[in-house]
Parts: sequence; structure tokens; C-alpha cells
Amino acid sequence: MNAVTTIENGVVKTLCRMCSNRCSIAVHIQQGHMQDVTPLSGNPINRGRMCPRGKASLDVFYHSDRIRKPLKRQPDGSFVEISREQALDEIAQKMLDIKDCWGARSLGMWKGEAVGFLQQEEYPRRFAHAFGTPNYFSNDSACFNGRFLGHHLVTGFWNPFPYYAEADLILLFGTNPPVCHPPFMAEFADAKAHGANLVVIDPRLNPVACYADIFAQPLPGTDGALAWGLIRYLVNAGEYDHTTVEQYSLGFEAVVEYAQKFTPEFVENETGVFAHVVVDIARLIIQNRPKVSFYMGAGLEHHDNGVDNIRAMVVLSCLTGGLDIACGLGWPENMPRNKLTLYDQLPLETEKPIGADLFPALYDIRKECHSMTAMEYMLGKGEYPLKGLIITGANPAVTNPNTTKVEEALKSLDLLVVNDLFMTQTARLAHYVLPAASFLERSEIHIDPKHQRVYLTNKVVDVPGIKDEYMLWHDLALRLGFGERYFPWENETQVNAYILEPSGITLEELKTHPEGIQYSPLTFQKHLSRPLPTPSGKLEFSSAYLEKLGYAAIPKYVRPYHLRHRSKAYPLLLTTGARKTLFYHSRHQNLKNFRKLHPEAKVEIHPEDAAKLGIENGDQVRIVSDIGELTVAANIVHKAELRRGVVEMYHGWEEWRINFTTFDQVNDPISGFPLLKGVPVRIEKV
Repeated sequence: MNAVTTIENGVVKTLCRMCSNRCSIAVHIQQGHMQDVTPLSGNPINRGRMCPRGKASLDVFYHSDRIRKPLKRQPDGSFVEISREQALDEIAQKMLDIKDCWGARSLGMWKGEAVGFLQQEEYPRRFAHAFGTPNYFSNDSACFNGRFLGHHLVTGFWNPFPYYAEADLILLFGTNPPVCHPPFMAEFADAKAHGANLVVIDPRLNPVACYADIFAQPLPGTDGALAWGLIRYLVNAGEYDHTTVEQYSLGFEAVVEYAQKFTPEFVENETGVFAHVVVDIARLIIQNRPKVSFYMGAGLEHHDNGVDNIRAMVVLSCLTGGLDIACGLGWPENMPRNKLTLYDQLPLETEKPIGADLFPALYDIRKECHSMTAMEYMLGKGEYPLKGLIITGANPAVTNPNTTKVEEALKSLDLLVVNDLFMTQTARLAHYVLPAASFLERSEIHIDPKHQRVYLTNKVVDVPGIKDEYMLWHDLALRLGFGERYFPWENETQVNAYILEPSGITLEELKTHPEGIQYSPLTFQKHLSRPLPTPSGKLEFSSAYLEKLGYAAIPKYVRPYHLRHRSKAYPLLLTTGARKTLFYHSRHQNLKNFRKLHPEAKVEIHPEDAAKLGIENGDQVRIVSDIGELTVAANIVHKAELRRGVVEMYHGWEEWRINFTTFDQVNDPISGFPLLKGVPVRIEKV
């Protein structure tokens, strides 16, 4: 690869973007070639440590399969290389043609997790509104937004990671921190060292559960019943934060009344968690409150009752006294900054954003359109057609539910542009594929709300012909006639400086502080002196906002889909999404050393379920749901690793796409999240 490093010899200090944690790293360069990656100290996120993904960033950069030049699809389905100028000229003209024929809203922009969360997300949001379409989509339609809404609707904020090290009790629901968020394991270790208890709730035994004082395996989607059972125990015992309830909350009376049916016996019948275990967890909470940390992973939001289950968990955390304490529900301070979005200057609600009528809270609070409904619009089943899509760093043909429909929808587009590092399943369907820049080739601002620090990703290397994320949108905007007005910055360095202006922190300062700079000192218990950022200024155990939209005001528990629709034809429950040690969603599977550890897809099966079906370890089996099927190898796990009746498969395989079997039309009514955990299936030996 004809790459030019920013220095000939030495070390460039930057942030790793092989996952979302952003650990500080040092890239070692000799004679213009990146030789090694090592961890840096000083950053409270990784504290001088690094996982194997960080070192593998060089394997990604130098990979022989990287897309290096723009590609154009030919009539026979093959691709030919073309110049970047030709590609952008043709893409811009096709966008104008669609706009002239169908209107601007018939085009959409789709951001993937691989490109980032600050300006990398705000670029396509800005571009969409400058072009005239409200249709911004992202991976967050199936990850993150559900938990954000669940917290935001109660507290007005979400700070996803508390200070676990300061907790006397940590409760983890539907998450696997050693794989999902390795840096936080150091905090768990610190907490355990001072005697903290750990409770893990998950149908699947993950590594951290081996260290738990209590490990419970509920039926998928029943976490809300458990939360209400714990709420009932606390309020009936009078063991809750009376000051928080009486002075800083709304709806407590309704919570107490509704909680009464969730006796330990009722919870056992609903969740499968023994009644005495429910009581044991409640007593642990009482013994250790207020220093109790709750963390709800994606395992809770991937259900058709996810947001209200999470809301109930947040109410429980508030009752323990966790509001704005270090190990609880920390209320992060925002860094003063310039935003790139145009929602105030160019609001487009009247253009009927896709999915906003079905899931108004998703658009109202997150300003995000619903990606599952987008497939209907692509297929001509919406109020207006969606004819074109620009996707950057996302792979919906793998990660979105109902893969058959996703592929049909993407193939139906008049224009599909994919900006990515590799030829993914989604890129194979595109009309144009553009080469994306890796994080080593970009400079971006990162804000960490937990530690209230701001960081700069320093550019390490440049590859002639490959442009960063900003230049994609900048160059298209110039061709479409609004670049000078809405994308006036010449490069990403200027964008970074613009974002930072109100903060008083300069790029030069950040460059000399690879460990980041704290933009505001950490303070807690802020609700004692100022209103919470909710409509009422208080904790909203009961939400007038949701009630006005026609939802239940309090987070009532609704039985999950599989309990409401029992079927002899599909007696097992499929959960998807449990992470692999080295992969990250659909990323990193093409790294040779990583595939040695994870060579092929397998579906995990309880030994008693396998024996009943006559399946042995390694057998090829067919996973069949109501909408599709997939054939993979069976992995019969230890009887403690899975709840009987539950099967589990990783969601991100390029070759074995489990989303051929998952539903896109069974959705959480508030967030619109698809059912990805608790899908009724049967397993057949091939």
C-alpha cells in the first residue's frame, strides 16, 4: 500500500477505534512503516492496557482485501475501478435525478458504528438536512437507542457506565463486559477486591458470571417482571430512598400500586428465576444501597417490551438512592461545543421522517428514522418511495433483521452507495463502493461523558486517493450546490477546531494530551440544586409525555412475544448478539489470526435439548423460524452455560447470517427495536 505516515520514525499517540471504547494507544513507526501498537497510560478508560483488537488495527490497515479505489457495479454484477471524481460526479447526478423525480426525502443517509459517534455521526445528519431529507438512519436502530430512551424517559439523561469500582453491589443484566467492554473489567476487579457483591442476570453464562455471587438465568424478555419484583420488595419493606421519592420524583404512588402483583412467586412463574433468588437479590440491594451499580446491556433492548423493561430497571436504581452518585446513575455534564446538525436551522418534521408516525419517541428524542420501516419504503410499501441510500461504515445486510427482506429492499434501490473498508455483504449490493479511511487515517473529537473528558484521535497515516469521512460529505455537498454554505471547512482539522471553539480547549492542547483533557470537574447530586433535564424537572416514574402519545405512563410489564405466542412448531428460543472475543459485530472476521480462534459459526445448544433432538457436537443443524432458516454447526455447551430451551448464535457472521431467521416486524412500541432475543425457532438435524 502506498501509505505516507505523518512522521518517518517515532511514535504517534492516538485513540484506538477497533471497538467503541477508544483506548489510548501508541503507534510505532520505523522508516515510514507502522510496526507496532502499544497501550498508553494516563487515560482512565484503559489505564495502560490494551486488548488484542488494538494491535490488530495494523492488520486491518495493511489488509490485502482493503478497498483502495472507487468501484462501480456493471450490468453483470461485477465491479470495475473508476476515479473518485467520476464516482462522485455520477453519484451526485443520480441523487439530483431522484430528487427531481421523487423529492429529496426519497434519499436517505445511513451511519454505521464503525465510523464513530460524534462528528462522524453528525456529518450524515447535517448532509441529509442540507439536501432536504429527514431520513437519517443508523445502526442505533438496533443497538443503544433502546437503552438511551429507557433512561432518558425517567431521568432525562443516560450515562452508560457508572464508576463500578466504587460500588458495593454490581448488577449486570444482559451484558458480557469482558468481551463487550474489556476496559471496565479492571473496575470490576477493584470492586471485588474491596468486597463488592456481583449479581449477573442472563439466560447465557458469560465469563464474568463465573465470579458472581448470584447468577440467575431468566427467560428472555422477562427482565421487567424481575425488576418489578425487586421494586415491590423494596417499597413494601420501606427500604428505598424516601428523600428522592418525596422531593424529586413523580408517579411513585402508581409504581407502588402496580408493583403489588409481582410477588416472588409471580416473578418465578414468569421468569423462571426461583422466588428465593428474587428475595436474595432484593436483600443484597437493601444491604448495599445506595452504592449499587446497575448496567443494562443490549440483551434488554432487543425485545418487543425492551424500553419499559429498562425504564423499570431505572426506577429501581433511583429507589436505591442511585440518582447522580458515582456508582449509580451519574448525570453527565455536556461539554460546550458547536454541533454540526441542522435540526434547529432546517427542521424537516413536516417531510414525514420514515418511522416517525409509528415510533414518534424515537424520532422526537433521537431524531432518528426507523431502519426496519425503511425496508418497507424501499419496497414501495411506504407513504412515499425511498429510492436512494448512502451507507457509510454499516452492514445492514448482515446486522438488520429479516435478511431476505433487507437484501430485496437494497437491491430495489435506484442508487445504493457504500463507503467502507472491505467488500461486505452490503457493499456487494451497491451501485458504487467507495474506499473508507480507517481510524488511523482520520482525526476526530471524542467526548467521554463518564469521565467528562475530551480526546483527539491523531491522524497517523495518509493513503493517497482515500479520503476521510468528512471529505466524502464535503465533496458530495459541493457537487450538489450546498457545500460552500453547509460544509465550508477545508478538512477535518478545521471541523475539529470548530467543534471545540465554545469549550475553550484547543486542538494544540489535545494533541499534547493523548490521555484527554477533563472539560468539567466531576460533581454529583446536582439534582439537589437544579431541575433534572426531564419535562417536569423531576424523575418521571410516570411519564406524561408517553401517556400523551398513547403509551402506558408507568413502565408496565408486557409478556414477551414468545410467551404470548407459544407454538409447538417452534419450541426453542433463539437469542442472537452475544459477542465473540475478538470480533466486533460484523467486523474483523477477515483477520487471519482472529479466525483461528473463531473459525466458523456455531449455534449453542443445551445438552438436554441436543439429546432430545439426537444432535451431537459438530453436527450440521438447521435453525428454522417463522420467516427463514439457516444451517450451521451445533455447539453443545455445558448444562450451566445456557438455560434449557434457549439456543444462542452470534449475530455478525458474513457467511452465516442468523438474521435470516429474526423478525423485523415484531418491535418494541416505543423504540421500534426488533425482536432479536427470544425468537421462537426449531432445530433440525441435517
